[in-house]
Amino acid sequence: MSTAGSAAGSPDEPSTPVVHDVAVIGAGPAGLSAALNLVRAKRTVLLVDANRPRNAATLRSHGFLTRDGVSPLELRKLGRVEVEAYPEATVVQAVVDLVTPDADGWRLHGTWRGTEVDARAKTVVVATGLREEFPALPMLRAFYGTAVHSCVECDAYDKAGQPLAFICETDDVVDRALLIAAWTDDLIVYTNGVAPLDDAGRARLARAGVVIDERVIEDLEGDRTGMTGVRLVDGHVEPRTGGFVRPTWHADLDWLRTTGGTGTGPGTDTPGVPTALERDAQGLLVVDRVGRTTVPGLYAVGDVTPPGPEQLIVAAGHGAATAAAVHRDLVGGLADLRDAVQ
Repeated sequence: MSTAGSAAGSPDEPSTPVVHDVAVIGAGPAGLSAALNLVRAKRTVLLVDANRPRNAATLRSHGFLTRDGVSPLELRKLGRVEVEAYPEATVVQAVVDLVTPDADGWRLHGTWRGTEVDARAKTVVVATGLREEFPALPMLRAFYGTAVHSCVECDAYDKAGQPLAFICETDDVVDRALLIAAWTDDLIVYTNGVAPLDDAGRARLARAGVVIDERVIEDLEGDRTGMTGVRLVDGHVEPRTGGFVRPTWHADLDWLRTTGGTGTGPGTDTPGVPTALERDAQGLLVVDRVGRTTVPGLYAVGDVTPPGPEQLIVAAGHGAATAAAVHRDLVGGLADLRDAVQ
């Protein structure tokens, strides 16, 4: 994978570093869209893909114009093929373990099956998405992506009118439950003894005809044909054909360093240029409306930015907007990059 980080010279000459205009980390819809629009702007782009999509268990994705019902994996494959068709694109598979400022802007390091990727870029777009954590139910993963889903906007249509469960342990339980109830009049909310509910919240759910069960869940039940019910710790089994679960989300960004550089490129410790990377209370990267973080030369797009998980088509649109911002900032040069975050 030396093509990501060096250009070959003669046998007697050391290789010289290749400095890409942009390194895009993550090849979901947001990252692919950013990469595609950047190569069409004649920018040299290094696209790094760990090939570990959060929606790998989902059989079909919905709401993406011209691709409604396509497998998320197929959508990623199609997007990657389109990006790879451009000579300005270099696509590598690797798990990134370090991104840090250097004299050229940014240095990126990653590995894949023992092979190292060591690359440099003037700017970086973070599009790595989130890691989801579910309630600890042994059979939940078995039904996730078929009978149980997390994205209401994506999958509620196909569950319309069915007897559904909503498993939620977070404080937005009422609002999310009311959203699901727009597709069915047979919904039971399971707080699993965790999600907080006050009298006002109970009254709102009651008015919508939503049943609340605050008992602890033991597991989901079902067979090869699908999910059949929710089993509680007291032994009661409530027939349910599917439902939704509210994960908690984690932004794993320990590999992203924005201080300690010695050069003068974007994202370094240049006097007067902020290097503190702002994150919100959920750990998401705070950005402006086109994906600029608080560090010059560093951008973020997709689920790793507030408000968090979003539909695929929305993520792709944000990727295009961020690509345009990156291109404009590179045209303007480092001075404009600094001004953009001050």
